[in-house]
Amino acid sequence: MAKNNVVLTGFHAVSARLKKDPSTIEAVYADLTRKDARMMRMLDALGKAGIRVMKADHQRLEGLSGGIPHQGIIALAKPVECALSFDDLMDSINQTTLLLLLDGVTDPRNLGACLRVADAAGVQAVIVPKDRSADLTPAAIKASAGGSDSVPLVRVTNLSASIVELIDAGIPVVGTAGEAKKSIYDFVQTGPFAWVLGAEGDGLRHLTRKRCSDLAAIPMLGSVESLNVSVAAGICLYETVRQRTQQ
Repeated sequence: MAKNNVVLTGFHAVSARLKKDPSTIEAVYADLTRKDARMMRMLDALGKAGIRVMKADHQRLEGLSGGIPHQGIIALAKPVECALSFDDLMDSINQTTLLLLLDGVTDPRNLGACLRVADAAGVQAVIVPKDRSADLTPAAIKASAGGSDSVPLVRVTNLSASIVELIDAGIPVVGTAGEAKKSIYDFVQTGPFAWVLGAEGDGLRHLTRKRCSDLAAIPMLGSVESLNVSVAAGICLYETVRQRTQQ
């Protein structure tokens, strides 16, 4: 395995890369004793793309995946992180811009899940700080189910300063906080808009909260006090989608 290769584990991650850029896939290992329809479809697609599949037993797959559930298939591929500079993002802002900012999300699986929901909701980019943020590990790539290949990840040195720049560019930047007086439903989101979410438990840092245009709470009607960040991201982003599709 080349030093800079990424490990794509499971059907979602492998098929997403196969659709996006099969030329970046350098090797595929699979449990060829699996004869179910899903595996057969995957092997057929790989064959049509001219990608050789090598037989691997459970122990080999476990070693390659690092313990991440692999479903019997793993690909080694060149990294193609969908990265974007903050300056380029600022230049591409328009009336349909929808952004997701993550403050202190250090769990790779949560980052991947947020990229997945961001892709589904049509988010233009996900913005994270260079420090105190998860990397696109194999676990993150798997959890993104292809989202890491399609949603630009913008890494910034200072998240709070970036929030100020976004607001100056005319984008409302609303952070989520359980104690907020307003609800996520109290904001007009039909124009450019950005959500800021923090990690479950810690929430947004003090300076991040201070720099946001406003704060909003997700209505919580049961006994739990907080939601996983990717679940919260889905709720917020799809309120934006709802407003934009019902115009």
